[in-house]
Amino acid sequence: MEEIRRRFTEKKALLGVLGLGYVGLPLAVSYAKAGFRVLGFELAADKAAAVNACESYIIDVTSEDLAAVVQSGHLEATTDFDRLSEVDSVNICVPTPLGKTRDPDISYIQSAVDSIAPALHEGMVIILESTTYPGTTEEVILPELEKTGLKVGEDFFLAFSPERVDPGNETYHTINIPKVVGGVTPACTQVASALYSQVMDTVVPVSSVRVAETVKLLENTFRSVNIALVNEIALMCSAMDIDVWEVIEGAATKPFGFMPFYPGPGLGGHCIPIDPFYLSWKAKQAGSEARFIELAGQVNGAMPRHVLSLVNDALNDKAKAIHGSRVLVVGVAYKPGIDDLRESPALDILELLAGRGADVHWYDPHVPELPSGIRGTHHHEWTREAVDDYDAVVVVTPHADVDHALLADAKPVVIDTRNALKGLDAANIVKL
Repeated sequence: MEEIRRRFTEKKALLGVLGLGYVGLPLAVSYAKAGFRVLGFELAADKAAAVNACESYIIDVTSEDLAAVVQSGHLEATTDFDRLSEVDSVNICVPTPLGKTRDPDISYIQSAVDSIAPALHEGMVIILESTTYPGTTEEVILPELEKTGLKVGEDFFLAFSPERVDPGNETYHTINIPKVVGGVTPACTQVASALYSQVMDTVVPVSSVRVAETVKLLENTFRSVNIALVNEIALMCSAMDIDVWEVIEGAATKPFGFMPFYPGPGLGGHCIPIDPFYLSWKAKQAGSEARFIELAGQVNGAMPRHVLSLVNDALNDKAKAIHGSRVLVVGVAYKPGIDDLRESPALDILELLAGRGADVHWYDPHVPELPSGIRGTHHHEWTREAVDDYDAVVVVTPHADVDHALLADAKPVVIDTRNALKGLDAANIVKL
């Protein structure tokens, strides 16, 4: 243990990062900036080639920062997983989606472990960062690694540290977000903490790997449940002709006991729509019932259909049918300022509108194209004249570089799901 800790402290260790996506690439660059040599493992040959060519495809990593660490020899990407035998540590940063029945899909983690096990050697450190259910590290990863005959906490070290990436956040990033770490044994926690402490501003050791796994799920379940609550409040306020946005603004003046959450057209991103169901699934395995989580999922999951109803009603008020109407969806990324489409409610809304026979178009200056299978025509021109060609406009994601004010008093009815037109009380605006 002391030898690997010394190698971390002296920056002599070769660090591996398995998966160079939204989590892995920023982590690899952060390690490299700190002075470590880093080997990034990526299945997609085009991504590995892009990294080695100093071309970033992740919003939180600039091509200039990538070039600095690649050209200095601190970072190299490879598709050759046999090279895992070269590294002293490896962070597993792979996707963990849900299956069609909302069961955890840990196939990417299992594939990563299948690659690591043959390369496992004495002193090696393995840290899972992918969000998953409590018990994954000990029940899925550990048995496979111990088949090698090496003993955890003595011959190799295994830990979990939840990723807390918030794409596009200019304030909090890989380095300054506190890093929670839990190991399978106390020695594992100490070794993993020693690695992160060379790079991160704050490392937070916890008592067990299961605690660390559950920390991330609590964080995002907290957000999911509170968003569902405010979505339900928004529906109530709409029925009573009360402006929910003003209600939230007023409540947020209380200096204690209240934290503002905001309604919207549905949940998006790689965490909040997915992580709570990992916890719910595991709770069921333990004989417990996650009623809040399931109800929150139902409320949030119904919001795209509520938006469809708002569009339908607004067009009806203008004596128009949704079938055949030209509808423009503005903002299709899951949050402002980024190009990430994962779980974006805009995709559901586009499909719901198209399914009702609308002539659907979309506009987003950050997104070049939609995923295969999602219907909609790309709208490129953001002008009042171009907007006036539509019967309805639905603001789903309010990017800061889009002038939403030009929608006020435009010809189409505007369904504003994000309060993007705050302060504008035009007759054509319908709020969520």
